[in-house]
Parts: sequence; structure tokens; C-alpha cells
Amino acid sequence: MAADTTVYEEKMKKTLASLEGEYITIRAGRANPHVLDKITVDYYGTPTPINQVGNVTVPEARLIQIQPWDSSMLKEIAKAISASDLGINPGNDGKVIRLVFPELTEERRKELTKDVKKKAENAKVALRNIRRDAMDTFKKMEKKKEIPEDELKDLEDKVQKITDKYVAEIDKKCEAKCKDIMSV
Repeated sequence: MAADTTVYEEKMKKTLASLEGEYITIRAGRANPHVLDKITVDYYGTPTPINQVGNVTVPEARLIQIQPWDSSMLKEIAKAISASDLGINPGNDGKVIRLVFPELTEERRKELTKDVKKKAENAKVALRNIRRDAMDTFKKMEKKKEIPEDELKDLEDKVQKITDKYVAEIDKKCEAKCKDIMSV
């Protein structure tokens, strides 16, 4: 059995993708339809994402408009948004729901950047756990004489380089998101 680092690199890629997904849902002053991604409505007994029960558009920089395909869903959608942690009261005119995003206060921006940094730190912890698993696997293989000692060193170096690459990538994403949040 040949030792390989691709499995661990794939896991690290998934960790980075997961972080990017979380960052998309954090609002940074501008209206972003992805903030609704985690909110589901009861659509005939099935929890369904909002973007699957109506048209979600961003007609202005700080406005999201939701036009349900079934007008009976207006109240359900408004209720789901009110119950979410979005912190925005939906406006309902009988045809569409409007979400007006207020300017973020300085305090709220700082809170959001803390959250962004915390998510980045959690992702780095996940990367280090993946690296540790890889190192343990390779050491066990070396103990069982499945790979020579010099190959173990090469694999450890390779895993460390991959880890460093993804940690740098996370730092870059975190920096960009914080900058996005703090820009007025």
C-alpha cells in the first residue's frame, strides 16, 4: 500500500470550501441573497429553502426582494425570516416581501469581524486535526514497515506544506472578509 497525501489534501479543500460557504452567509452591509440560504420555510410539510419557493432578487444595494411563486407562502416566508437570526423585519405588501438592510453600526461590524476570525480559527483547527491524522497514519505505516523511514519524512514534509498552503488561504479569506465588513 503506497502512502499518499491526496486524501488529506481533499479534506483540507473541503474545510476551506466550508469556511467560504459560512462567509457567504455573513452580511457585510450590502444585500446578499445568500444570507437567506440557511432559512427554510414550511412548504406543504417540507422544510424548503426560500430560494426554492420564490424569486429572490437584489434590486438595490441594500434591498432583497422575495416574490413567492405561490402567494399563500408570503406569511410563511415572513415568519421564517422573522424567526431567523438575520435581525431584519420583512416588509410584506401582499405580493412581495422586502428586506431592507440597514447600514451596519461600527459595533456590529466589529462583532461580525470577531465572528469571521473565530470561524477562520475553527477552520485552522480542523486543518491541524487533518494534518495530525495524516502524520499518525504515516507513522503507523512506517512502524509496520509498509514505508521506509525516509519516505515517512518526505510525507510529513509534504503534509506540512499542504497544511501551510491552506492555512495561508484561510488567512487570506479571513482578511478579505474582514476588510469587506469594515468598509463602509
